[in-house]
Amino acid sequence: MIEWLLFVIVMIMLAGALMAMLMENLLAATVAASIVSLGLTVIFVFLRAPDVAMTEAAVGAGLSSLILALGLKRLGLWKLDVPSTAVKADAQEDGKS
Repeated sequence: MIEWLLFVIVMIMLAGALMAMLMENLLAATVAASIVSLGLTVIFVFLRAPDVAMTEAAVGAGLSSLILALGLKRLGLWKLDVPSTAVKADAQEDGKS
């Protein structure tokens, strides 16, 4: 039973790692990277290493994700993608003024 649960967690981690590499939205890639870290935290709990699990959760998922998100905000890359229809409507309004 535990083997299947660990297999599912590893598959979630692999999916999160692939999403982090392939996503164009950098904020979503940051979230995907933190999912990988949270999966690793759960694996450490199953391995009966609570001190390592707490460290991984605090540093890996918490602090690293926060630093990445703040870096994206400072660089101006944290915004979500704007649908193309909204961009076209804004461009048309600017042309009318």
